[in-house]
Amino acid sequence: MAELVSKKWAKALMELASEDENLSKEEVLSDLRNVAETINNSAELSNVINNPSISTEEKQIVICKLFQERVKPIVYNFLFVLNLKKRLNIINEIAEEFEKELEELKNIVRVDITSAIDLSDEKKMNIRDRVAEKLRKEVKVSWGVDEDIIAGLIFNINDTVVDNSIRHKLDTLSSMIIKG
Repeated sequence: MAELVSKKWAKALMELASEDENLSKEEVLSDLRNVAETINNSAELSNVINNPSISTEEKQIVICKLFQERVKPIVYNFLFVLNLKKRLNIINEIAEEFEKELEELKNIVRVDITSAIDLSDEKKMNIRDRVAEKLRKEVKVSWGVDEDIIAGLIFNINDTVVDNSIRHKLDTLSSMIIKG
């Protein structure tokens, strides 16, 4: 549920940012991250933001003092609206979703690749390039190792899993034999 809500807020901010061609969406993302980091790194500030007994007006004063001069006006106004709607507590998730929106605009896709062994940098680059070619997108890869897959690779692309591991093939074969 929180992911869906943060996605809607991120989309709304991206739409606003897209209306101004002189505005750098990367700078908007940077401001969002800085705000989230500032809140995360201060227990006192985090307590203020997440405390329902502190009024919206009091929170707005804190936001104004901390961020009005440090972030772009669009981000400051966005924080103001988030505060009014009692959604400041999901600023981290909104920043993550905004980054995904930006990557989509730039034709970038995130791919998690899991292998049975740690691969050389050369092999990783080769695999990344082949995936980018197939998807016709720039690819940002996160690499993982799971010895249990025996051999092969598992790709997770936008929550779609392509399992090309030996373990998966053995499991499939085993279930076919059991079913007869």
